[in-house]
Amino acid sequence: MQRLIYSLAFSSLLGMVGLVTAQPNESAPPLDLDSAIVKTLAGNPGLKATGYQLQIQDARIAQAGIKPRPKLELEVEDVFGSGANDILEGIQTTASVVWILERGVRESRVSAARARSSLIESDIAIQRLDVSAETARYYLESLDLQARLDISAEGIELGAAAVTAIERRVNAGSAPAADLFRARADLRRQELIEEDIEHELLSANYRLAAQWGANEPDFNRVLGDLLDTPAIENFATFESRLDQNPDLERYLTAERVYEAQLRLEQASNRQPWSVTTGFRWQNKTSDHGFVAGLSIPLGSEDSNRGRVAEARARITQSKLEREAERLRLRTELFVLYQELVHSAHLTAAIEQDILPLYESALEQTQAAYEAGRYSYLEWSASQMNLLNARNDLVEAAHSILHNLIEIERLTGVSVEVPRLSQ
Repeated sequence: MQRLIYSLAFSSLLGMVGLVTAQPNESAPPLDLDSAIVKTLAGNPGLKATGYQLQIQDARIAQAGIKPRPKLELEVEDVFGSGANDILEGIQTTASVVWILERGVRESRVSAARARSSLIESDIAIQRLDVSAETARYYLESLDLQARLDISAEGIELGAAAVTAIERRVNAGSAPAADLFRARADLRRQELIEEDIEHELLSANYRLAAQWGANEPDFNRVLGDLLDTPAIENFATFESRLDQNPDLERYLTAERVYEAQLRLEQASNRQPWSVTTGFRWQNKTSDHGFVAGLSIPLGSEDSNRGRVAEARARITQSKLEREAERLRLRTELFVLYQELVHSAHLTAAIEQDILPLYESALEQTQAAYEAGRYSYLEWSASQMNLLNARNDLVEAAHSILHNLIEIERLTGVSVEVPRLSQ
C-alpha cells in the first residue's frame, strides 16, 4: 500500500515562503510536509503505544504453541486393608506417565493467534495512515494561516498608504478630516486582524508539532504553494483505487481471522486422547510388570457446534460489512470529488477573472480619490474587495488540497502534486 500523502509538498501562497509565525525562532529551519510525516511516524506518542500490541500478540502466539506437559501418576492399591492386605503387606504400586494427544488443536490455536497478529498489523497500518493524514491537515492549516498573514500584511500596507495619501489631502484642505479618522481606524483594524492570525498560526504550529511529540514547534514556518495543485483526474480513476482503502483491506484480514477461528473450533470438536504407560510393582511377591492404557472420549464430536456456527456467521457478516463499507466509501469519494472539482473551478475563476478586475478597480479608485472624484469610502470598499477576494482564493485553494488529502486517505494511494525544491 502506498504511503499516504507523502508526496504533497507545499510552500506559502503565490510562492512567498518567507513568513514567520508569532514569536518565531529564527534559528529553526523551515518545515516541509515530507519531514513532518517522517517525524510523525517516528515520534507520535499514540503510534509508540500501539506498537506494543504486536509484542503482546507475539506472546500470545508463543503461549498458543506450548505443548501440554506429560503427567506422572502414582497409584497405590491394597494398602491399609485387612487380612493379606493389612498395612503394607499386599501393596501394589503403579507409576505411570500420561501423554495428551491434541489431535491438531495446538496447530489450529497457533494459526488463529497468527491470524489475529495480521489483524493487529492491519490496525496499526490504518492508524499510521490516520496519523499521517491528521499531520497533513494540521500542516495545511498552518500553510493557510501563513497565506492569510501575507494578505493581512498587504492590507496593512494598503491602509498605511491610504493614511499617508489622505494626510496630504487633509493638510492641503482638499479632503475632510473625517476621511483621515476613518483611514486610521481601518488601518488599526487591519493590524488587529494580523494579530489574530498570528495567534492562530502559533496555535496551529503547536498542534502540528504535537503530532511527533514535541512540546513546541521546532520550525519557524512551513513550506508549500497553495496554488501548486495537480491536474484533477476523472472520477473513474479515483474509484478504481478504492479497493486499496486500508479499511476495506482490514475486512479481508478479519475474514481470514474468522476462518482461522473456524478451523480452531472445528479442531476443538475432536476431544484429546490420552496415552498412559508405566510400571507396576507388587510388594507381596516382588513381581513387577509394564502397564499401558488409552483414554478415548465417547460420544459424537460436535460438542463445539455452537462456536463453529458462530465462526461461520462471523465470516458471512464480515463479507456483508465489507460490501456495505465499500458502498459508503464510494459515496463519500463521490461527494469529495464533486467538492474538489468545484473548488478547482472556483480557484481558477478567482485567480484568473476576479482578482485582476479588483486590482484594476483599486488602482482606478485610488487615482480617482486623489483627483477628488471619489470619496474615501469608495476607496476603502475597493481595498476590502481586493483583500476579501485574496482570502477567498486562499480558502478555495485550501479546499482543493484538503479534499485531495481526504481522497488519498480513502484510496490509500498518493496524489501526485508538483514538488518544490526544498
